Amino acid sequence: MANPYSLLHDKYHPPFHGHRVHKVLNGKLAEKLFLTVPNEASSIAASRLFTAKPHLAGSPQDLITAKYFLDILQRELGITPPSEEPIFSAGTEESRNATLNIAQLTKPTAWIDTYYPVMNTPVNHSLEVLDEDGKATWKADLEEVADDTDPDAGKHAESVLAWHGLSKGGEVQGKLVYANYGRQEDYKALLEKGVSFNDTIVLVRYGGIFRGLKVKGAQELGAAGVLIFSDPRDDGTVTEKNGYLPYPYGPARNPTSVQRGSVQYLSLYPGDPTTPGYPSYENSTRTEGENIPGIPSLPISWNNAKVLLQEIESGQNRTVKLVNNVDNKVIPIWNTIGVIPGHIKDEVVVIGNHRDAWVMGAADPSSGTASIHETIRGLGALVKKGWKPLRTIVIASWDAEEYGLIGSTEWGEDFADWIDEHVVAYLNLDGSASGSRFSASASPSLAHLYRRSAESLPHPTKPGLTLWDATKDHGVLTGDNIDQEVLRMYEEEQKVADDLGVRPLGSGSDFTVFLQRIGVASGNQGFGSTLQDPVYHYHSVYDSERWMELYGDPGFFRHVAVAKHLGLVTLGLADSIVLPLNTTHYAFELEFYLDKVEAIASGKSLDVDFSSLRDSIKSLQKSSIKLDKEKIKAERQLRKIIKRIIRRRILHRNARKAICKLKKLLGKPCECPHKKAMVEVQAHAPIIASETGRKVRPRIGRYPAWLKEQRNGHPEENKPKIPRKKLEKAIKRIRNVNKKLVAFERGFIHEDGIKDREWYRHLGVAPGKWLGYGATTLPALTESLTIEQNSTLAKYEAERLKGLIDNLAQTIKP
Repeated sequence: MANPYSLLHDKYHPPFHGHRVHKVLNGKLAEKLFLTVPNEASSIAASRLFTAKPHLAGSPQDLITAKYFLDILQRELGITPPSEEPIFSAGTEESRNATLNIAQLTKPTAWIDTYYPVMNTPVNHSLEVLDEDGKATWKADLEEVADDTDPDAGKHAESVLAWHGLSKGGEVQGKLVYANYGRQEDYKALLEKGVSFNDTIVLVRYGGIFRGLKVKGAQELGAAGVLIFSDPRDDGTVTEKNGYLPYPYGPARNPTSVQRGSVQYLSLYPGDPTTPGYPSYENSTRTEGENIPGIPSLPISWNNAKVLLQEIESGQNRTVKLVNNVDNKVIPIWNTIGVIPGHIKDEVVVIGNHRDAWVMGAADPSSGTASIHETIRGLGALVKKGWKPLRTIVIASWDAEEYGLIGSTEWGEDFADWIDEHVVAYLNLDGSASGSRFSASASPSLAHLYRRSAESLPHPTKPGLTLWDATKDHGVLTGDNIDQEVLRMYEEEQKVADDLGVRPLGSGSDFTVFLQRIGVASGNQGFGSTLQDPVYHYHSVYDSERWMELYGDPGFFRHVAVAKHLGLVTLGLADSIVLPLNTTHYAFELEFYLDKVEAIASGKSLDVDFSSLRDSIKSLQKSSIKLDKEKIKAERQLRKIIKRIIRRRILHRNARKAICKLKKLLGKPCECPHKKAMVEVQAHAPIIASETGRKVRPRIGRYPAWLKEQRNGHPEENKPKIPRKKLEKAIKRIRNVNKKLVAFERGFIHEDGIKDREWYRHLGVAPGKWLGYGATTLPALTESLTIEQNSTLAKYEAERLKGLIDNLAQTIKP
């Protein structure tokens, strides 16, 4: 930590220069200046820059966008670009030092880290229906069809083939089986009806669970391949059936649109499939990869799905041939990192957004990139005004998120110890604008901060309301026809938020390694689509700048609102004396999580006693309440000392002014003490001869020893003394409180991890084993009941969780 006096002086006591007083830029003053910076025109310009061309992870254009982001950090944070591009290969001394030496930085800096994961790219593919002789009677047009109505989509419709990232290459044949969403309950229902999946091609629709788990479920049942399609039923009321024209002529789904995406088994582990738990350096030892499919799959459009569904319904159900040829290889990716050094060197706030896209990615991820661009501009404006945050801020532009959170995961695995020792919170931004409804997902300890920050900002489009009011917004495109299963699923999804309206974090974005492997309190926010919004063409060529400016966020007001919200949350964490982490809310949420577990056990008639675990949670609640009181007392004590020092200095300065006025009234001269000292030094400095023989007086700075001797009675010595010991004690007390607050999330990390997916170590929350994106709270315990249905295992998991909570209750005690 910085020297206590330096911290006090720089942060809380403006220096006097002559008679001018310079305000310290922090707190509300910093927030006020920050909020004046993000604007719609700049956000649109950033969006157009990053969506100009497809930038698939590892592609040449992806590297160009990494350099774009580096340039933004250098320009906005006042970083002088070095003579050589700061692009470092992961694992090298330069790359390691860039992160490990963040605590030694005194000014902003930025660089690019290059990692080397195994990924794949499409080579060619096809989908055919065969007759009895094995000849094709129908061949699908697998690429999206676009014209110049949307210029970018028309230009790039076939730039990136429609395929699944990390999918298995190969050629397979089989009969079709339709399995709805491809969830476990969908497969189970078919098995109960006597359906065999052996050597079949399973046809499923997008939605419900992560796409990779649809493939995993089919593979485990013996299927040969999987086809996943986008069903207009999942678009709510905005369908052609309800009279809406398809994009690009209207807001409904283009029937040729295709959802690309990774089919990695995300709930087993994210990141490079071949380096689980350790970083993917160029020379890393690699495994075969256990979290990728063993059967091929393809994404297909609604137009193609209709043909196959008719094939099933007609009773013909001829053989289908699926070809998916891919190129598996090590592909470099680029994380761009920037740092704003703070006063406290070992407390770091990380904010991040991924940059790579399946095609142009106007919503995913470039809406988030455009928003974080505005956040960086706001922080840069503060830096240029002399602001220095209390805590260090790290800004990251992650790569290869779309393949499986690869860029962030590899960095997290590379610097796990450093993150554990330094990072107090991670703030994520994926897509910031794809619909009308604002939502926030976060660790419960951050829920109050996320909501409070949103409540302090105006609604982006409705005067008189707040940004938080947008959590109740929905689109205006209504219709009589809506699928009831879709409506039910949507309504259930809205119920997962806590009583503050903030949802738990599952997976599917770059917070995963921070939260669920290392135990860093994390959050994510943005505007998403509702069932009455223009259809968001997720991972399609139609996720384009035209769609965004016409339908997604006309005017980019939501982009800017998210940028401001991210900035306020960042400033709240970076500049608060006591970290704004609410452990008590978290502790009480744990009891609610346990209520759900007990209900599951009761519903399955499993006899498990959770009373001991509940007692531990209640003890944790008591410890947290005591910590709340200590937080208040510690901050009050420090502020009291600071105010006393400032008051003394102000009184001292005012007394000096009063004496000066009195002297003037008596006709006596009254010079500024600083100027007087300068004159005295200059007058008493000895005259010496220069090299040319000319007699000169040395500059004041060359005579420090004499100056020190002559400063008897100088105003510096007359200043009131700093109560150093009291100040150091108060700061130490604050530091101790903050360590306990950070330790709360870390306390749920168990080295043994979760059964069958040990990469995930957080026993409080994780992506559901068969959900992928969705969160499962108390995951190991919950899944011992829902999946294993094993009361013995449930008792073991309850004991494991109880041990963590008991330790945590002791750790956070004041």
